[in-house]
Amino acid sequence: MTAALPSPIAVIVWEGDSLEVLRSFPEDIRGEFGDALRAMQQGERPTCDARPMQSVGAGVFELKLQDRRTWYRTLYLSKIDNVIHVLHCFEKSSRKTPKTDLQLASRRLSNVLRRINLEKKNEKRINKA
Repeated sequence: MTAALPSPIAVIVWEGDSLEVLRSFPEDIRGEFGDALRAMQQGERPTCDARPMQSVGAGVFELKLQDRRTWYRTLYLSKIDNVIHVLHCFEKSSRKTPKTDLQLASRRLSNVLRRINLEKKNEKRINKA
């Protein structure tokens, strides 16, 4: 009987200023998001609350944390070709997600999907040559 090979660790790609915004969060929040993303890189469930964000697009999820001051969110595109695309990180002060944050994540999602499709077309072209 052969042991299954471990799957490779997924790569995280930070879209726009999402990494800089995450780095501006309080240290404990950054650490919890880091733990959740690390778990997902290894093919496990996130270690914090998560939910689908169909309002942004198919395959987009939201990691949710909060402290006494505010709510923190990280929107990401579920793993495609072993890559997790972090679309947007932000703080919010009300239960409803601001429209501007949803629109920004949607634009970044469109850019990611366009880039993935272009890379696949180029790959097919190279393989035909």
